[in-house]
Amino acid sequence: MTVTATATKVPERPAHRDGNVLRWLGAYTASMIGDSVYYMALAWAAARTGSATQTGLVLAVGSIPRALLMLGGGVLADRIGPRRVVIGSDAARCLVVLGLAGALLLTSPAVWMLIAVALVFGVVDALFLPAVGALPPRITAAGQLARVQGLRGLASRTANVVGAPLGGIAVAFGGPRLAFAAAGVLFAVSLPLLLSLRISPSTAQETAEPSGTAWHDLTDGLRHIRRHPVLGPLMLVVALSELGFAGPLNLGLILLVRERGWGASGMGWIVAAFGIGAGASALLLAVRGRVPRAGLAMCLTMLAGAVAIGVLAHVPSVGLAVTVAVCIGLFAGLGGSLCGALIQTAADPAYLGRVTSVSTLFTHAIAPLSYPVTGAAVAAWGTGPVFVASAAVCAAGATAGLAFTRLRRAELPR
Repeated sequence: MTVTATATKVPERPAHRDGNVLRWLGAYTASMIGDSVYYMALAWAAARTGSATQTGLVLAVGSIPRALLMLGGGVLADRIGPRRVVIGSDAARCLVVLGLAGALLLTSPAVWMLIAVALVFGVVDALFLPAVGALPPRITAAGQLARVQGLRGLASRTANVVGAPLGGIAVAFGGPRLAFAAAGVLFAVSLPLLLSLRISPSTAQETAEPSGTAWHDLTDGLRHIRRHPVLGPLMLVVALSELGFAGPLNLGLILLVRERGWGASGMGWIVAAFGIGAGASALLLAVRGRVPRAGLAMCLTMLAGAVAIGVLAHVPSVGLAVTVAVCIGLFAGLGGSLCGALIQTAADPAYLGRVTSVSTLFTHAIAPLSYPVTGAAVAAWGTGPVFVASAAVCAAGATAGLAFTRLRRAELPR
């Protein structure tokens, strides 16, 4: 009895001082940098091998299995545990990418080869992304989840800053095969860290036993989200905010800079400013650990970020655009991190993989579908109206969150 009582209590240790969390963070950071290096190598190899159309096909083809299988990845994480899925998917990525690097020592890259690797990588990503998002509640106390989200945000920013230049250096010195090899090594580095993770016994026992078909488990998870007084509204907020945010802050920003004649340097400053704001919000959560009235704070910061998105297309200079971009990164980053922490604390542990897969589906699969719509809308009406419309979609998500009392009053554990 004494052993059981001790096992079910997770020590309330600050996440940034918890070796278990830091091992997860190191593995996640290495994997995200590996992702950036891989995509750099894939883009370069495709551009040197095929036509512009074939290059676009290679870069886009991985998104198809990612979108189709993402929800299935959440089911698998709940059935066998997210740690196993993360380890297996990282090992698969390591083997596939190192195998491609080895093949390129013997032959030149071919379009069919790159397409095959991109498809496999997309399948593995569909398993990896829901599982890695479902791990934090199993490796730390509930009161540390906001801090973990902040640390995860810092890791993502680090990967963005380090990964692309590292991939570019590898391509410059050894071509795509050296870059693919570097990505494979980074995936390999994350494996021993993942293998050393300690899973809380109280959550390890809450992995869902297969109760029927995978389809039954999936529909059961969707019902869990729909009926939950906090998760259902949260998913609506995620869907609307991502749809409004992805287009203007990716494709739309490029078109805005070109329209204003701010040049590549202006684009660089704006992107860097956004990264600084997002990094600052992640650091705030990582240090503070908890934000009072998290549901209300999430909705209000998302609303402020939406206003800043609408303002961005109407500022007259790069300097003002940089200031607005910092605000977008700060408010949107804080709102997104709070949203992630609320999802992880509100979801029943047995459903966490499926819940994470739904939110990740909006972020990594459905939101990018707004790119062609954004491009066509800018061509028809210009950047100003499109940014305002996108801001209105983001604001609709934040307003919807405020309309649900249980979400507005939601708190993170102490």
